[in-house]
Amino acid sequence: MRTLIKNGTVVTASDTYRADILIEDEKIVSIELESMAAYDQVYDAFGKLIFPGAIDVHTHLDMPFGGTVTADDFTTGTTAAAAGGTTCIIDYALQTPGKSLEEALQAWHARADGKCAIDYGFHVAVTDLNDTILEEIPDLVEKGYPSFKVFMAYKGVFQVDDATLLRVLQQAGVSGGLVLVHAENGDVIDVLTREMLAEGKTEPIYHALSRPPQAEEEAVNRFITIAELSGAPAYIVHLSDAGALGRVAEARLRGHKIFAETCPQYLLLSIDRYYEPDFGGAKYVMSPPLREEGNEEFLWDGLASGNLQVVASDHCSFNMKEQKELGLHDFTKIPNGAPGVETRVQLLYAGGVNSGRITQNQFVDLVSTAPARLFGLYPQKGTIAVGSDADLVIFNPDAPFTVSQGTQFQNVDYNPYEGFQGHGVPEKVFSRGELVINNGKYVGKIGHGKFQKRSPFGQF
Repeated sequence: MRTLIKNGTVVTASDTYRADILIEDEKIVSIELESMAAYDQVYDAFGKLIFPGAIDVHTHLDMPFGGTVTADDFTTGTTAAAAGGTTCIIDYALQTPGKSLEEALQAWHARADGKCAIDYGFHVAVTDLNDTILEEIPDLVEKGYPSFKVFMAYKGVFQVDDATLLRVLQQAGVSGGLVLVHAENGDVIDVLTREMLAEGKTEPIYHALSRPPQAEEEAVNRFITIAELSGAPAYIVHLSDAGALGRVAEARLRGHKIFAETCPQYLLLSIDRYYEPDFGGAKYVMSPPLREEGNEEFLWDGLASGNLQVVASDHCSFNMKEQKELGLHDFTKIPNGAPGVETRVQLLYAGGVNSGRITQNQFVDLVSTAPARLFGLYPQKGTIAVGSDADLVIFNPDAPFTVSQGTQFQNVDYNPYEGFQGHGVPEKVFSRGELVINNGKYVGKIGHGKFQKRSPFGQF
């Protein structure tokens, strides 16, 4: 089957040009102006943009947390991702204390294999380190799992000590791996949380107040220091705070390979959301929490300047009913997380490109190319080039949209961006040449998504 996409404007991280794209056997086989190649089917993209499929490197699907399990599994979550223009995700396989990293991957493959609408991979979260676990890291890098997550928060659950941080960084660094960190000072948060509960402060706003910006900035600074000592590259997930961003910028000026992502919630929402009545603030309970209004401008500047390289979703969906409600009388029992895999691309385009904060090329870099380079998928994914996977989005930059829970594919009973309006809609989405989204309708096949073995760190 030969598919031609003609008359579109191709936008990559570095170039913008008119071209026709020919697809065969899941790959892009030619890119040329006014192609005369034979084809079996054709899509006219006149007046539209053609982006490489977006890559979301931070999702949590079918994940147990806080006595419940995320509302989106790998079927609903990847379908929602496709609807939003994302053609590959990287989820997290969480190590169970006392068990191996390989066992964590087996458990997550059982959750995902044969159930995904788009391609997928896994980071491996290290929560219980010993010499045997440490020895698994080089082998997993070779098997296509070159990224490892550590937590500096969630005391008593996921949090590791500084010695663990250093040892994982050292081992990953010499093995071609990249270490990711959730950077908040879990000890400080634990003390503040206990104090607030003792004072009867149980509402959602106290989740945010127990996790102040200083707890993030301190942890980011400490992690960067340890990473520099190790000599290994390092990556900070869901960075939310201007002060923490400043620490990243300083490290990058020193020449260290420190990378960071932020998420749409920190670019578009503020701490005021926690005051919504009738427990409405629980919708936004996530870690790190939303910050004070005005903080987002520093993050936008970070995206424009290159000090933030990636915008991911941190999609972690829990229903308000029966899930978020677990913390109705105690904010510590509210499952942390919010949906976003479906809206990430459109929100960044509307809030970033249409506002003049970033260019179309920067947008493509943030949602597709930089993630592919950092996490071992480039040039198979993350760009539009001959030989690359035909992961493509025909995007209408002028089409209006309104975010609504009632029209989303995400399997959750609210949307944190309810009512947000903008322009820019992924009209057609191709995953390895197969049309999976057509004008808002899912037309793909569950199980089409393939596990992606990724290359070691080194292409950024």
